[in-house]
Amino acid sequence: MSVLVQREAAGIREEWLGATLSTSPTDRQAAEAAVTGLYHLIGLAPPRFHWVSSPATALTTVPPGTRPKPSESMDRVSEWTVPSRLRASRAALGLELDAGIHRALNWVIRPQVFDSLTRSTRNTLGTALRAAHDSKTARSDAWYTALGVAWIAHYDFVRRAAGVVFTPEQNRRLDLWAAAGRSCGWWWPREDVCVISERPAVMRTEVSGDDGEVRLHCADGPAVRYADGWELYAWHGTRVPSWVITDPAVWRIEREANVEVRRCAIERIGWESYIERAGLRLVASAPDPGNPGSSLHLYDVREDTRVLLAVNGSVERDGRRRRYGLTVPGFFDDPVAAAGWTYGLSAEQYSTLVRRT
Repeated sequence: MSVLVQREAAGIREEWLGATLSTSPTDRQAAEAAVTGLYHLIGLAPPRFHWVSSPATALTTVPPGTRPKPSESMDRVSEWTVPSRLRASRAALGLELDAGIHRALNWVIRPQVFDSLTRSTRNTLGTALRAAHDSKTARSDAWYTALGVAWIAHYDFVRRAAGVVFTPEQNRRLDLWAAAGRSCGWWWPREDVCVISERPAVMRTEVSGDDGEVRLHCADGPAVRYADGWELYAWHGTRVPSWVITDPAVWRIEREANVEVRRCAIERIGWESYIERAGLRLVASAPDPGNPGSSLHLYDVREDTRVLLAVNGSVERDGRRRRYGLTVPGFFDDPVAAAGWTYGLSAEQYSTLVRRT
């Protein structure tokens, strides 16, 4: 891919990422017009529109005058009649568009636009959506994938920057999906009514990949908040309870059963500060043979458990090397042996490493 095309891909990717993560007021008129057009494509009359303030509200709201069927539970939206037909319409459009695109071009540009936006959506709005569903994976993923802008941005790049010409009808159908993606949040369509969520009021992220990917992160408040007060806290992409950000006290960390949540809370405090506050006993220290110039420190945490404090071998985006802790079995007295164990190596094998990453 030429430098010029790469720049165009990055520009279009950023444009669509901005639309996806927008906290601007929803364009209800544009959203309803686009959804109405998509209903028309599958032979349905325009639905009533029921607007809600957040996905969490959408998942617990039954629109007035609606009696959902038992099969229309919100965690099975991909199996509803209208979403299934819309997904089929979307898939047919994709096959038509792919037929006019050289396969090599598709694969060359896919990482730059489609893959990057897929990861960003999954790690931002997708994280919030899973939290609203109160599950790590929702059975309705297929529908939410169809609503994601990654595939739309892919074809938008192809027609705008790669010189591929679609027919007016193909453009019209793609533009309907694009208009919906640009103007509102998630939506849940039934034959007679369509529930649409407003956009978030707050969306805070950090860069997490080489192709412009982002993930949720906020060190001083919610990473996502909707107008109705529903909010989500995240630390470098990991969903955490609010206390991790607002009050990461040592006693809370000691009571937390989830290892990842504990790790995030300790990082929020800072490992050195946590060790001091928690009064952890230093077992031993040693130079890190896998990271020259840095040291390994082994501390007692609780019965049968110790923590190895090390410095990352790779430089972070801010130019610093992150200090982090790894839980190791309590029988380790040698920090080098403990470091080797985290890599599946013996102390002798770990000592021969030039530099770990």
